[in-house]
Amino acid sequence: MTDTKEPDLKTLIRKLEKRHQKKQAAVALTAASLVLGLMVLVSPVFLNSSEEAAPIAEAPAPVVSPVAPEAFADVRLEGKAAIVYDLATGEVLYERNSRSQLPLASLTKLLTVYAAADTLSTDATVTITDTALLSDGESGFSAGERFAFDDLARLALVSSSNDATAAIAESAAIARATTGKNLLAGAASAMGLSQTYALNGTGLDESTSISGGYGSARDIAKLSGELLKKAPEIARASVAPSITIYSKDGVAHTLRNTNPDVVRVPNILLSKTGFTDLAGGNLAVVYDAGIGHPIAVVVLGSSRDGRFRDVDTLISRTNEYFAGTAE
Repeated sequence: MTDTKEPDLKTLIRKLEKRHQKKQAAVALTAASLVLGLMVLVSPVFLNSSEEAAPIAEAPAPVVSPVAPEAFADVRLEGKAAIVYDLATGEVLYERNSRSQLPLASLTKLLTVYAAADTLSTDATVTITDTALLSDGESGFSAGERFAFDDLARLALVSSSNDATAAIAESAAIARATTGKNLLAGAASAMGLSQTYALNGTGLDESTSISGGYGSARDIAKLSGELLKKAPEIARASVAPSITIYSKDGVAHTLRNTNPDVVRVPNILLSKTGFTDLAGGNLAVVYDAGIGHPIAVVVLGSSRDGRFRDVDTLISRTNEYFAGTAE
C-alpha cells in the first residue's frame, strides 16, 4: 500500500512547486513593469537606447549674484597698498598689500589726535609753542596762542596743520607725563595696531630715509573707525571744505581742507590726506554706504593726485558691491 501511494505524493509536490514558481515569476514581472513605468515617467531619456543615461543630478548650488564678487575685479590703482574695510562687520571687501608697513605721512595725525582725545578734555588748553612752530608748513599761528583742544584738533585734521598737531602732541604728552613717542605707541598698542608706530606726531619725514610714522592700510582703516568712536565731533569735522577756529584770545584762523574732493563723496564721515617724499600720496576716507554702515577706504603709496583717483575708484566699486549683494 505504501509503495503504490508514494508516486502520487511526489507528483503532487512537483505540481505545487511549479505553481509557486509561476506565481513568483508573475509577481517579478509585475514589479519590473511598475519600475519601468516610473522610469519612463520621470526621465524620457530611458526610451531612447541610443543616448547615454544621464547621471543622477545633485542638489543645485545656491545662486550668487555675479555683481558682488566681481565688483573689485581688475581694479587698477596707483597706490602700493589699499583696503576697503567694513567697519560695521569687520569684513575686508578688498585689499592690496593691506598689511604692508609703509610711511604714513600725515595719516599719522589720526593717531596723534586719537591719543590726545584719550588724554585731554575737549576744552583743555593747548598752547602753540616755539617748538611746535619749528615744524614744516605755515598755518598762521603765533607762539603763545592758546586754543581749546577740540578746536585745534579739528583744524589739524582739516588742514593737516603740522604746527597744530605738534602742539597737541606736546600738551598730551605733558598731561600723561611721558614722551610723545610713548604716548603714540601706547595708543597704537591699545587699539591693536600691530604695524603702526610713530617717531613724531605729525608724520613728517625725519630724514631722507626715515619717515615720521609707519603703518599699514589695514591699521589705518581700523584707526579711522576708532577715532570716529572716540571723538566723533572732531573726526566728522575733517570733511568740512574749510574751517575757522578762534584762539582763546579771539584771533580767527581759517584754513581749507587738503582733500579738494571731500564734498564729492556722499555721506562722508572722515577724511585725512598725507604726502611726503618718502610716503608718496596717502588718503584715508570713511563714508556711510547705508544707514549706519561705515566703510573705511585707505590708499597708501600713491601719487599726489593718484590717491584721490584711487579712492574714488574703490568707493565706486564698493557701491557696485553693495548693489550686487542687495539683488
